[in-house]
Amino acid sequence: MMNFSGRVAVITGASKGIGKAMAQQFAAHSARVALLDIDAAAGNAAAQAIRERGGEAIFVQADVGNLTSLESAATQVQNAFGGVDILCCNAGIYPQAFLETMTETDWDTVHRVNLKGMFFTIKAFLPSLKQSAHGRIILTSSITGPITGFPGWAHYGATKAGMLGFMRSAAIELAKYGITINALLPGNIATEGLGEIGEEYRRKMEAVIPFKRLGKPEDVAYAALFFASDEASYITGQTLIVDGGQVLPESSLALEDL
Repeated sequence: MMNFSGRVAVITGASKGIGKAMAQQFAAHSARVALLDIDAAAGNAAAQAIRERGGEAIFVQADVGNLTSLESAATQVQNAFGGVDILCCNAGIYPQAFLETMTETDWDTVHRVNLKGMFFTIKAFLPSLKQSAHGRIILTSSITGPITGFPGWAHYGATKAGMLGFMRSAAIELAKYGITINALLPGNIATEGLGEIGEEYRRKMEAVIPFKRLGKPEDVAYAALFFASDEASYITGQTLIVDGGQVLPESSLALEDL
């Protein structure tokens, strides 16, 4: 079983969904965990829940679109834990906007959090990661953008594809420090953000997945544990799809008899 005893994991967007599951799983596998999020109430509650289960966790409020905020967060984590070994760039937003009505503000808001936020997070924590003997960066991308598309998420897809372009060049630069950088590409995951979709729409989503169910946040978190492990120390610049086979069917006809 993977054991991260003595290592520090930082997760952005950690107050809910995939980020919260990542924080829980790293803590359950003995890492000290720093949960970063802009939502202080939810972030503090998530950190407290980990501590109540015997884990070691702190919450640090941070805005990933603001480099000064992240540099302050990096200092707080350094002071609390003495370093950083694992950085999960997970913060992201996905407001729907169709091309004909999408505004410059719509575009910039999504890019500020998803793409610039990833860059700022890495930039702020890189000095600490360089001091680690087990430096790992894990990006939460998506199947939307790099592989698939969906109406209303052109701006979102652009950021998620952009993360992978960044990753491949960053992997070469970071190799000299022994730091790996890899990306997870989740499919449809049952996070809090899907709470209002309704049962009919949920069934339609599940119908196009070979496993006939949405993924759980923990499914993505387990993949993050692998990328952070010693066993993955020779893997960098790579992607791992976590989607229950969603991208595989050539069309809905491939699933009719399943």
